Amino acid sequence: MNKHFSMIDQWPDKKKEGMDRRTFLKLASAAGLVMSLPVLNWSDGASVIAASGEDDRYVRKARYWKKLEHKQIKCQLCPRQCVIDDHERGYCGVRENRGGTYYTLVYARPVTYHTDPIEKKPLFHFYPGSMAFSIATAGCNLNCKFCQNWEISQVTPEQVNSFYMPPEKIAQMAKEYDAKTIAYTYNEPTIFYEYMYDTAEAGHREDVKSVVITAAYIEQEPIKELCKVVDAIKVDLKAFSDQYYKDVVHGELKPVLDAIETIHNQGRWLEIVYLVVPTLNDSEKEIKELSRWIMRNLGPDVPIHFTRFFPQYLLKNLPPTPVATLERCKAIADAEGLHYVYIGNVPGNPAENTYCPHCGKVLVERIGFTVRSMKIKNGRCPYCGTKIPGIW
Repeated sequence: MNKHFSMIDQWPDKKKEGMDRRTFLKLASAAGLVMSLPVLNWSDGASVIAASGEDDRYVRKARYWKKLEHKQIKCQLCPRQCVIDDHERGYCGVRENRGGTYYTLVYARPVTYHTDPIEKKPLFHFYPGSMAFSIATAGCNLNCKFCQNWEISQVTPEQVNSFYMPPEKIAQMAKEYDAKTIAYTYNEPTIFYEYMYDTAEAGHREDVKSVVITAAYIEQEPIKELCKVVDAIKVDLKAFSDQYYKDVVHGELKPVLDAIETIHNQGRWLEIVYLVVPTLNDSEKEIKELSRWIMRNLGPDVPIHFTRFFPQYLLKNLPPTPVATLERCKAIADAEGLHYVYIGNVPGNPAENTYCPHCGKVLVERIGFTVRSMKIKNGRCPYCGTKIPGIW
C-alpha cells in the first residue's frame, strides 16, 4: 500500500502530525492491537481506484440530511449536524454537497479489506473463534488523538488508493473466505453508512452476519435503522467525561451514551471497549461512575473491555497503561456488579477469559486473539446451567 498523507488542513480541529508508516506499523504490532491498515490482497478481482481518481461508481445520494436555502444542506447523520455550502464537504471529508443535494463519495470504495478473528474487534460473546471479513473506507467524524488508524481515518478519499467493491461483492468474498461476519471497522463506519447498510443486507442474503465497530457518534434515527440490518455492535466508549471527549476526541459524550442505550434497547448484541489512557480517563471516580451507568442503563450482562493504551499518533507523551491500572478498573467494575469485565491488549492475562458469573468456572479460554477452549453448551454454563448471554 502506498504511503498515505497523514492529515489535511481543510477539516476543522485536524492538525498536521508526521509519523512514517514503518514507525506506525511497528507501534501497532508491538501493541498487539487490531491490525492497522491490513495488507491488501490485490489479486482478488477487486478493481483498484487510484488516489485522486474520479469514478461515479462510488458516488451515491446520501441518507439523513435536509435542504436549506441557497443550496445549503444540513447533515443529520451524526451529532455534528454540519451545515454545508454547495461544493463543500462535511467534517468527515467523505460527504459532499453538490448543487443542494448531499452525496457520499465512498460507496463501494473500501481502502482495505482483511480477514481476522472476531476477538480482534473485540467481540467476545459473538461467535467466539470465528473469522470476520473486515472493511473500511477513508474518513471519520471524530479526531481522536490516539487513533491507531489515522492514515485512513484522517484523510479524504482522494488521498488513498481504494477498491471498487459493491455490497454483493463484499458478501460473496466473506463467504468465500469462510468468514462468519462482515465487520465494518478500522475507521468510523457511520461515515460510510449507506455502504454499510446495503452490505449488511447483501450479507444476510448470503447467510453472513454483520458487526459494527464504532464510536457510536451517530444520531438516533440512523442508529435505530441500522440496528434492523446488523447483528452486533461494539462501541468504543472513549471516556466517561465530557471534557475528555472535547479535548481528546473532538466530540461529545451524551450522544454516544444515547446511542449505546438505543443499541441495547433495539436488541442488538452489544459490547463496550474503554481504552484506558493514563492520567486522562483512568480515575477511580470515572470508572466507578461508568460502571454504575452501565448497571443502571444496560444491566450486568453487557461485556466491557478495559483495554491497554499505547502511545501513538498525536498522543505520544504518555506511557502505555500499567497492567495494574487495568486490573484496578476491572476490580471496580466487578465490585459494581458487572458480570463480564475483560482486560484487553494484555495477552495471557486471566481477564481475557470468560467466566461463569454463578460458579466461576472458565467457559471460554483465550490467549490474545486465539480461543483455546470453548465450553459453553447451548448458551449455558455446562457446570451449573447458568445462561450466558451472547450469540454462541
